[in-house]
Amino acid sequence: REEDGTRPGTTPHTVRVSAPRKMLLLFETPAGFSLFKVKDEGKLEDAEALQEAFSTPEGAKKMVSMKAFSKFDNTAEALAAAASMVDSKIGKDLKKFLKKHAEGETLALADAKLGGLIKEKLGIACVYSSGVMELMRGVRYQLNELIGGLTDADIAPMALGLSHSLSRYKLKFSPDKVDTMVVQAIGLLDELDKELNTYAMRVREWYGWHFPEMTKIIADNMQYAKTVIQMGDRATASDHDFSGTLDEDVEQDLKDAAVISMGTEISVDDLNNIKQLAEQVVSLSEYRIQLYDYLKSRMNAIAPNLTVLVGELVGARLISHAGSLINLAKHPASTVQILGAEKALFRALKTKHETPKYGLIYHASLIGQAAPKFKGKISRVLAAKCALSIRVDALGESSEATIGVESREKVEARLRQLEGKTLGDAAGVAKGKESAKKHDKSRDAAPALLSAPKAYNPDADVSDKKEKKEKKEKDKSAKKDKKK
Repeated sequence: REEDGTRPGTTPHTVRVSAPRKMLLLFETPAGFSLFKVKDEGKLEDAEALQEAFSTPEGAKKMVSMKAFSKFDNTAEALAAAASMVDSKIGKDLKKFLKKHAEGETLALADAKLGGLIKEKLGIACVYSSGVMELMRGVRYQLNELIGGLTDADIAPMALGLSHSLSRYKLKFSPDKVDTMVVQAIGLLDELDKELNTYAMRVREWYGWHFPEMTKIIADNMQYAKTVIQMGDRATASDHDFSGTLDEDVEQDLKDAAVISMGTEISVDDLNNIKQLAEQVVSLSEYRIQLYDYLKSRMNAIAPNLTVLVGELVGARLISHAGSLINLAKHPASTVQILGAEKALFRALKTKHETPKYGLIYHASLIGQAAPKFKGKISRVLAAKCALSIRVDALGESSEATIGVESREKVEARLRQLEGKTLGDAAGVAKGKESAKKHDKSRDAAPALLSAPKAYNPDADVSDKKEKKEKKEKDKSAKKDKKK
């Protein structure tokens, strides 16, 4: 007893030597989670040795072997597991699976963030390195042989179905609710407006050398381009019938101006090039009309309440500026109000001036109807109603614009209330104290007084005069004393 270091009458204590931890590889497949036991950990640092080992099924089986497999019961379970793995989260099924089969072992996986969560919540040591990624690549290459009972014909439809389900889940909306189409459409519409304006101005400037008077006669760009295509040389203006494009008065003015025009003569080749540019303007204008109709239909399907409040164009610009409908729904009303005026906001904060009262929402028809001094108040009310409508559109299940119609009526009522206050002020009906009015001698009858007038007191004035005289005399006597 004394030799082995223990006291007499006590039992000797035993020292437990913990076994070395084994490395397990977590691999996700469309069919379920799998755990592979790594047999030769020394080859993880050698990429070429790993590649050579997984080149054949026999070499792969020498490198890793299946320890456990958790099969997904249905597509919903597979989707939930895939979504949690994409977001680097631990699902319930994965947590149970790891607790049962991986406690006390070292876990190799492909996501470092997920590994940190597993280590924090489950206490399982995790490894993430380039060698683990090479090991994953090898397992994926020989997956059918390592799992057994699975072929490419089984895995392919599972992977395809899971990918489609995951894509739909990430969109979070039905195909009718995809706001990406609205973002692209409004962006293209704004670019088309710029290009159309540039092309139309170029047609006017180019054809103006030949017929400068026509620019003032026809103001509309579409009508101008169609007239250029139909007429060509101004000398042939009287031979054409422009009734399908222009009004009778404008047509007559055009033909009269063509006779006395001071423009230069141009060749047939020049006219052909001008006509081609005018045809581009006409085709782009027609496409713009078609694109606007498409945008209206998409906005009515995606955000009907927002469309009722601010219109298709302003609503689409708000969604485009925020990035998506769900991002716009996360913004408070104060942010929706000044969305699009970020430069002015930060400039005002920096220079300590007044912050902007509106951004993109300024172009809404309700704000346009308001008087200039009420635009700030109406924009604040409208932004609050827009924030509610956007959240209903983004997260609600109803496709009807009930909230939008009610909110628009409330904003219109608020606008009428503000205008009514102004009319009341103009009529002399004001809150608080009455303002003093000037006496008008032209009025015959005086208004009835609420209280009796005070009587005139002549003694008060007399006493005031006496006091003034006494002060003057005292001042004079004081000055004389100083001079002496």
